[in-house]
Amino acid sequence: MSFLSRLEQARTELAERNADPWRAKLEGALRETPAISSAALLDLLRVPATTATARRLAKVMRSMGFIPIKSRRLMPGGYRDTVTRGWTRPVRSPNDKSKQGEKVGVFDPNTPTHGETY
Repeated sequence: MSFLSRLEQARTELAERNADPWRAKLEGALRETPAISSAALLDLLRVPATTATARRLAKVMRSMGFIPIKSRRLMPGGYRDTVTRGWTRPVRSPNDKSKQGEKVGVFDPNTPTHGETY
């Protein structure tokens, strides 16, 4: 076995050893879920809602490609000032920068709209 292959094998073993055990559980539970609250995730993991567990959860969720949000719709009965934090999948790929700032179409004021005729 060459030195480079042993080095690569050691890196792989180290990454597996340092991997967060929450990630596997969350990946299985969030396969088809577009958005979920942080409170629901902490309940799913059966851990107390503390600052330390929330930060650990944030690290795992970001590594899985989720983005943090604040929303009323994630909380049952959420109304006006009732806002909860959560996570959602991005609409675009984080690496897709080509369409940002791109013009969608050209506005022509002479074109009839909504059944108008000139």
